[in-house]
Amino acid sequence: MKSDAQLKSDVEAELRWEPSVHAEQIGVSAKNGVVELDGQVGSYYEKWAAERAALRVASVKAIAGEIKVELSSSAERTDEDIARTAKNHLDWDYSVPDTVKVQVSNGWVTLKGAVEWQYQREEAERTVRPLVGVKGVFNEITVTPKASASDVKVKIENALKRSAETDAKHIKVETSDGKVTLRGTVNSWAERAEAERAAWAAPGVTRVEDLITVL
Repeated sequence: MKSDAQLKSDVEAELRWEPSVHAEQIGVSAKNGVVELDGQVGSYYEKWAAERAALRVASVKAIAGEIKVELSSSAERTDEDIARTAKNHLDWDYSVPDTVKVQVSNGWVTLKGAVEWQYQREEAERTVRPLVGVKGVFNEITVTPKASASDVKVKIENALKRSAETDAKHIKVETSDGKVTLRGTVNSWAERAEAERAAWAAPGVTRVEDLITVL
């Protein structure tokens, strides 16, 4: 287990390594594996990138994100402009079905609608996240797959065994009516995220409860 000082130093180094983040604008503190990020950045995408960078660091168990998004005058857009641009980008993205709808209020984008797969839900958010003027994203898209979930447990377990990123023998999979519960222990947040990604990739999954502990 890393000391708080070592974890803080490692996160700061990872932020400096991430090209889309101005690390000098972000403060870092760490305690018992929980990392707090604060400061001010010029876009929602940079805030998101900073949080993802911190989660890549070994021994990070959770992120407390206190970074504020302060748009420059050149990045300010009306809600109507953001909504129109977001809808155009989603329409041009082959992975996102036309069931996804966009609402914008004070620069915050809310995504609504239903899709069949989790990757479509994630792709919709990925598409609007870097748009100029966006201050944050609420992803309220629901996953309502048509595929049967009867063999979802076996499919997920096999996917975990195939993955070079996860140690499947330490992960337990439980399924019930489209809901998947993951339990066990892993050595990094990246391994935990990979297990969750594998669960969402199975047909018939409507919800994933990730209870995996990062050692």
